[in-house]
Parts: sequence; structure tokens; C-alpha cells
Amino acid sequence: MAHHHHHHHHHHKLTSLYKKAGLENLYFQGLAADEGADDAVAAEEERDLDALPASYADWQRRLRATTDEARPAAVEKRHAAGKLTARENVAALLDAGSFNEHGALALAAQRGRRSEEELLALSPADGLITGVGTVNAGQFPDTAACAVAAYDYTVLAGTQGYFNHHKLDRLIALAGQWKWPLVLFAEGGGGRPGDTDMPVAAALVTPTFLNFAALSGQVPLVGVAAGACFAGNAALLGCCDVVIATRDSSIGLGGPAMIEGGGLGVVAAGDIGPAEVLAQKGVVDLLAENDAEANELARRYLTYFQGDVTGWEAADQRELRWVIPQVRKRAYDVRALLHLLADTGSVLELRRAFAPGLLTALVRIGGKAFGVIANDPAVLGGAIDAAGADKAARFLNLCDTHRLPVLSLVDTPGFMVGPASEAEGAVRHVSRLFVRAAKLTVPFFAVVTRRAYGLGAQAMAAGSLHAPALTVSWPGGEFGPMGLEGAVRLGYRRELAAVSDPQEREALYQKLVAQAYAQGEAVNVAAHLEVDAVIDPAETRNWLLRALRVSPYSAQRREGGLVDPW
Repeated sequence: MAHHHHHHHHHHKLTSLYKKAGLENLYFQGLAADEGADDAVAAEEERDLDALPASYADWQRRLRATTDEARPAAVEKRHAAGKLTARENVAALLDAGSFNEHGALALAAQRGRRSEEELLALSPADGLITGVGTVNAGQFPDTAACAVAAYDYTVLAGTQGYFNHHKLDRLIALAGQWKWPLVLFAEGGGGRPGDTDMPVAAALVTPTFLNFAALSGQVPLVGVAAGACFAGNAALLGCCDVVIATRDSSIGLGGPAMIEGGGLGVVAAGDIGPAEVLAQKGVVDLLAENDAEANELARRYLTYFQGDVTGWEAADQRELRWVIPQVRKRAYDVRALLHLLADTGSVLELRRAFAPGLLTALVRIGGKAFGVIANDPAVLGGAIDAAGADKAARFLNLCDTHRLPVLSLVDTPGFMVGPASEAEGAVRHVSRLFVRAAKLTVPFFAVVTRRAYGLGAQAMAAGSLHAPALTVSWPGGEFGPMGLEGAVRLGYRRELAAVSDPQEREALYQKLVAQAYAQGEAVNVAAHLEVDAVIDPAETRNWLLRALRVSPYSAQRREGGLVDPW
């Protein structure tokens, strides 16, 4: 009876509990069965702690079916195509050993059509891996949580099945509750017509799309596309704050089957929304060479929303004095300027191939994350076109939503003008920049590196040179209500027309232009208090860090805010 006595002190507690539930007979039956097991006590002494009880066998078998090891042919096919499996992507994204997988035992809702054995082989995890782990926990121990959902293209082409929709719904709810960033590996072909076990007609009340979209603005949403990403998978991808795509990926709201079904002919998957084309259209924010680089970019992107870093380095800031050419009209490399100004290795440029005249980048300065907008004088002379304004307005929205201060590097002759620009709808697109900037709730700092002309310069300064918490100019800065040559031609048309000698007229014109430049040079503009200071470019970082320190702002996201997909 050793076994019985060993448990004796538990009896009174349990008996009362079981009595309450009217189950005392069950409890004592259990004990009686136990008492016959005296000989098991001896076996317990030498129990192998690595062995599992025999009753665990079915669970083990089902779980094993979900692993890559159980599916060598599928894995081999992925690797032959130069791709990682869904499980390998999840492992590469998350910190080692941090993943709690949810819903691994789900199978396709096709029990009416197939045996369980068949479903285990055909639909492990129902083609979607979901769960939560950490990213960059070594650097950011308190802000490392990260949810992940990875469609598995080797399972029914990564389609969205009945149970995997439920898995994603559960993950979305948890991410919203605990404020986990969510990384979505979106490869796959959209809805799955073969699931038959559900009492639905058109399946148009699936809550996944609504709930995923509602996460926008609440947590960072990162979408990763590799290979074919169509229909429902692409619709989720398009809701993300940032889209990272491998060069070989194709992204479209309709894949080949839908195109053919709609009577639009037979189109190869590779010809639908190729990533390189979509990068130029602003759909893809970051292009990656392969899966490994896409995962690295996702991990890196998330760092900017995880907090400050220590142990940063920066270039010799005196180099910045020589970036702007002494010859006024010459272009220069604004990216080289940004790499000098920001912490070494901290520049992550978004949407580089789209609207290249306006650069948008995540950077760090003194270990602190900033969003940067900057004009590129090598494209349209730095003029702001419709696409550039869209890109900048949307980027300000991203920074405001996720609480990053913004730095604007201003070198613009103003908005792009002319019939072609207006035909792009510039009036509406460009005004987005004003409206978006006017509503910013994070600190905004403007640094005029060279030219600040017209309404375009005001838009780059969040609406007015006095809108930013700090507006400074480098010594070569030049300012005016419009390009000064044009301003002189228009403003002094009568005076110039009155001089009949062409050489004299040119001399008068040059004199008037020189006067306009003198009036618009940085020191004079600062003397009239239109900028706060003219600073040594080498001191820019120090000015910005001091300004940030005295510009407190809430880290709370606004309820109801969103990151506009476009």
C-alpha cells in the first residue's frame, strides 16, 4: 500500500473537490486502480526520463508529420529552386529557441474527401505556420516579441484553407492584444476551393481580412513575398506597412487561374506583377536577392521600432562640409551625405526604385531611430513630383504611427511644374504632403543643405519653415519664394524690357540675380529669423540630438490610426 500512503495527504483536498462535483466515486475508483500498481513503484525507481509514455505515441506521430524531416521530397524541391521552406524562414526570422508554435496539428478541412493518413501527408499544419517568438532579443530584451505567420507553398500551394484562416485569426487577435509586431510570409495562391468540411456558401464572411487590416497602425506589419503571391495572400501582403520581396517573386490580386477563369487568357505566373516592376511602382519597399536576405531585412527593419541602441559609430562629421559642391548648380550624392550623417551602417532606404527624387529612409543618429525624407538633386534637380509627394506623405504617416521623429534634408527648387506634371494629378498628390505633415504628432526637424525654394521647400519643412521643432541651414543654403532666376525674369520684366542693348540687359539681369541671391542666402534668412540657425554641417548630429532631447512626445500610438497601404 506504499503507493496509497504516499498520496495520502492529498486525499482530503481532492475528496472535497470531487464531492462538490458529485464525482467522489470516480475519484476512489481511480485510487483503487492505483493500489493494484504496487509493483510499478519498483519500475519507477529506474525510469528512463528520455522515454515517453506509450499513450503519447499518436500525438508524436501527428506532430512528426508537420516537420520538414517528414517531407524530404517537398524540402528537396524547395532547395532545388533556391528557396527555403516555410519552417526554415520562420527559424531564420526568429531568435533560436524562441518560437511557440500555435495550431501545428491542424489539417485541411477535407475529412469528407480524404483519410486522416492522406491529410497528414498532404496538409501538415493546414499549410500555415503560426506562432510567436522573439526577434533581436539580444539587443532589445524588452521589445523583442514578434508574431509570425508563414504560408507553406509545399502544402496545397500555400492556399488559404478553412482551418488556417482560423489559425491566422487567433494570431491576429493575440498580436492586437499583446502589441506584437507581425511578420507575414505571404507566398501562396489565395483561397482554397478544395476544403469541403464547412457549412458555408460563398465564404465571404471570412473575418481574416478585416481583422488583419485592423491591425494596421496598432503594430508594425511586415510582409515578405517570395515566389508566387496571389489573390488572398497578396491582399494580406498589401495591408502591410512594408513589403519585402525577393527578385524572383510575382505579386498579384489575381493569379493565373483567376485570369484564365475570367476569360483573360493564359498568363504565366512570372509575368504577373514581377517584383522588379512593382518596386518601381512603390508596391515593394525592399527588394531582396533571396529568402535569406529577405529574412535579414525583416529582422533589420524591426530594429527601428524596438528602441535605442548603444555602441554606435559614426563617420568623421567634418566630411559633411565638403559634400555640397562649391559650384551651385552641380548635383551630388545625397545618399553619401546621409551615410555620413547617420550612424555607420544604420541607413535602410525604403521604396528606392519608386519616385527616386524623394528619398525615404530609416536611420539612427546617436543610437536613436529617425525617419528621413530628403530631396535628391540628381533627379529632376530635386523637384517634388506627384509620386515623390505620395511617397513622402505615406512615409510621414508610417513614422507618425510608429512614433519615430522625422528629419527632413531639404534641397529642392520646389514642386515640379509643367503640363506633364499637372496631368499626373500633382495638385492633389502634392497637397497630401501638406495635410499629412500638418497632423504630425512626433518631432520634425528640417536641415536645409542647399536650396529651399517655394511651396516645395515649405512642404519639405512640414508646411512652413517655422513648423519644425528646429529649422537650421548649412552655410551654403539659399532661399526664395521661387527659383531666383525665374523670379527676377518675372518680377523685373518691365525694367529688363526697357533696356534695349542685349549686353546691358544681360548685365542688369545678372546684377538683379546676384542681389536676389544675397537676399536669400542662409545668413540673411537667419538674420530675418526665418530659420533658427546657420550651423556647421559637422555639428548637425549634435544639433539634432539636443533638439530631440528637449522635444518630448508620447510613445503611445493613436487609437484608430493606420498606415495607409499607399
